Amino acid sequence: MPDQPSFPSLSDDELRETLELLSTVMASVSDRVDDQTKALDRINKTATEARQAAFAAKAQTDPKHYGELVGQAIDGHLSETLRRLEYATNHLDRGTKQTAEVLGQARQDQRDTLRSISNREERLREWQARWPWFALGAVVLALAMSVALPRFMASYPATCAVIGGVWTSTTTGTDACVFYRP
Repeated sequence: MPDQPSFPSLSDDELRETLELLSTVMASVSDRVDDQTKALDRINKTATEARQAAFAAKAQTDPKHYGELVGQAIDGHLSETLRRLEYATNHLDRGTKQTAEVLGQARQDQRDTLRSISNREERLREWQARWPWFALGAVVLALAMSVALPRFMASYPATCAVIGGVWTSTTTGTDACVFYRP
């Protein structure tokens, strides 16, 4: 089975932030879709009116007389209807372009967010790879300090007193930090 791409896991705050961004985009898209739906309803109503006018004109028996009436109706009603239809078409076109821009920006934001998360995860993996070496260094330092620090502190009178010793001179004249048992 080929390796499947794995997406970095997100923290709760990052997931919450991503969901908030997506809900904002979806609310904006929903508002635009509602506006487009209203415009489509107006277009549908206009088209229905135009069809009804055409059927009424076709049903007439006197072509000359009703031809003039149809001509007047077309001039009076259809020109206004065509203007409204053109307006609705332009409105839909603008709404579609705005929706496409918003969706494009949302896709870009999503890619940027995923890239940022991926970079954070990579830095975390790098830190996790170094962590055992830091721990080993700390253990070695602790061992070295457990041997060297008391010896270093015992070589000076002030620090000898801090660790509970007494600074004294030996019979050979060498100074030393001495610990007495009670």
